[in-house]
Amino acid sequence: MRRAGRVVREVLELVRSRVKPGATTLDLENAAAARLAELGVKAAFKGYHGFPCVLCTSVNSEVVHGIPSPKRVLKEGDIVSVDFGVVVDGYYGDAAITVPVGSIDPDAARLLAVTEASLQAGIAAVRPGATLGDVGAAVQGVVEAEGFSVVRDFVGHGIGVHMHEDPQVPNFGERGRGMKLRTGMVIAIEPMVNAGKADVKVLGDGWTAVAADGSMSAHFEHTVAVTATGARILTD
Repeated sequence: MRRAGRVVREVLELVRSRVKPGATTLDLENAAAARLAELGVKAAFKGYHGFPCVLCTSVNSEVVHGIPSPKRVLKEGDIVSVDFGVVVDGYYGDAAITVPVGSIDPDAARLLAVTEASLQAGIAAVRPGATLGDVGAAVQGVVEAEGFSVVRDFVGHGIGVHMHEDPQVPNFGERGRGMKLRTGMVIAIEPMVNAGKADVKVLGDGWTAVAADGSMSAHFEHTVAVTATGARILTD
C-alpha cells in the first residue's frame, strides 16, 4: 500500500503543478492519465460505478466527485479539489488535495488551511485502541472552532484490496464511540469542509456534489495505516 501511496502522491504533485488560471480540469485529467500510462499503473476511479475519469476535480462550491471537462476553465481566485486513487499489485491508495488557482482571497485561504489542519488532527488521533469517534471528533473540533461546517453526507473509509472497505470513517463524532482501531488497519481520512452550511446536493450529472448554499468547499485526504506507534501516512 505504501507503493500505491507513493504513486498517488507523485501524480497529485504533478497535477498541483498544472493548476493555473486558464487551465481546464480536463488538462489536469490528461496530465494525470499520461503519467499513469508511463508508470503502467491502473487508476482506481475510472470505471468505478461508471465514473468516466481518473481524477475527481471539484471547483469552488463543488464538494466531491466533479468530472473533468474541457469546458471548466480555472480562473484566478478559484480553488480546485483533486481526489485521486490507484491500485498497485492489488492494493489501493487514495488521497486528495485542494489547490488555490493563482491568488485567492483570505477567506478561501483560511478554508484550505483549516481543512488541512483538521485532516492532520484526525491523523494525530490514530493509534491502536483509539476509536473512530476519536478521529471524527478531532476533525470536527478543528473545523467547527473556525466557524466552518463538516460535510456529513460523505465520509472516509477503510481501504486495502478494495477502494472502499469497512469501516466508514466519519469526519464527526464523539470521543470513545465507535469501532476501536487495531494495528494493521488502514483507513482513508478525508474531511470535506464547507465555508457555509454542511448540506450538499448532487447535480444532474449524477456525480458532482455541491454545497447546497453555494459556499466554497475544500477536501484533503490521506491513506493512513494504524501501527503500534500510531499513524503512518502512506500517501505523504
